[in-house]
Amino acid sequence: MKVSDILRVKGNALYTVPPDTPLARAIGIMAELDIGSVVVMEYGDLVGMLTFREVINRLNANAGSVGDISVRKVMDDAPLTITPETEVMEVRRLMLERHARYLPVLDGRTLAGVISFYDVARAVLEEQSFENRMLKAYIRDWPEPEDAARSN
Repeated sequence: MKVSDILRVKGNALYTVPPDTPLARAIGIMAELDIGSVVVMEYGDLVGMLTFREVINRLNANAGSVGDISVRKVMDDAPLTITPETEVMEVRRLMLERHARYLPVLDGRTLAGVISFYDVARAVLEEQSFENRMLKAYIRDWPEPEDAARSN
């Protein structure tokens, strides 16, 4: 399974903000949409990623207040990215190694989507459930020992 398969099921909703967006506004967008990240885009290019991790770090560093700063000041300006052709097993490995919960998907320089840890877990579970059903159907249709002996 590839990232493109997950994106096909997930849909193509993308949530982006420019880097000069006030951090408080970006947090409001994330809360309103019930999302854990926004992609930071400038002049059509991905320049960063803002997740709840960066927000929490800012709150911690600023005594519980986000202050009056822009997204640019707190965003991850070098987020790990993947392509639509990346295999899901590789995505799982990258997410675990880098402690990344959200990965932007770039098709060349074009933002194709964002894959979350939840999206990957759901896709893997659905794939394993399908394989499990196929194996159970195969076993159910297994010939009885005496049927197998008669056919020889």
